[in-house]
Amino acid sequence: MPDTVTTIKVPRSLRERIAAQAGRQRMTAAEVIAELLDEAERRARFEAVREAYASTDASYREETEAWDSLADDGLQP
Repeated sequence: MPDTVTTIKVPRSLRERIAAQAGRQRMTAAEVIAELLDEAERRARFEAVREAYASTDASYREETEAWDSLADDGLQP
């Protein structure tokens, strides 16, 4: 079943910006909006990962540093 199409109210200036961007990228307005949302969600996921790593305790960092030290163990691939 195809997606249902609906109308949303946006200021004319925003609609014109979306249309201009769509024209430059040879995309539909819906594709431009989807791409922008995808990128915003991606940035949010990476920010959540950065925050999670920043809030780790010292024991976690010590353990990962210990594992990292084994990455160059001299074994040939």
